[in-house]
Amino acid sequence: MRAEYINPFLESARIVIEQVANVRPAAGELGVKDVKYVEKYIWIQIGITGQMQGDIVFGLHEEVALKMVSAMMGGFVITEMDEMSKSAISELGNMISGNASTMLFNQGVRVDITPPKVMHSASSAGFAPKKALTIPLIMDGIGELDIQVLIA
Repeated sequence: MRAEYINPFLESARIVIEQVANVRPAAGELGVKDVKYVEKYIWIQIGITGQMQGDIVFGLHEEVALKMVSAMMGGFVITEMDEMSKSAISELGNMISGNASTMLFNQGVRVDITPPKVMHSASSAGFAPKKALTIPLIMDGIGELDIQVLIA
């Protein structure tokens, strides 16, 4: 695992979140941790293929996801993770990953991304715990979004 793999996703997340939620996120501390799905979290998993292989997983507490979707909807208060909310949060992961893949391409790394897979519970995720590079993004008034990079 190389730390530079996370940089395009971090920079892309900052740009996209600022555009869609009108908040400038601050990066927390880079670390390595076991990625374990926990209840009351929303997980957005995007596969990476090409010159890099693996997954990018965005994790956020359900309350944070609701606040993020509300911000994306121009402040309209969202109170449940219905199909529209899941679609919006899925698109957030897709936009971040799409921008990051363009940044990687501009650095000479060719990758493709898979469509986002949104999981709403630990049991439905079917994901074995793995070590990942992780960095939290702290968004004032919204909460934290964890970016977890599982690249071989």
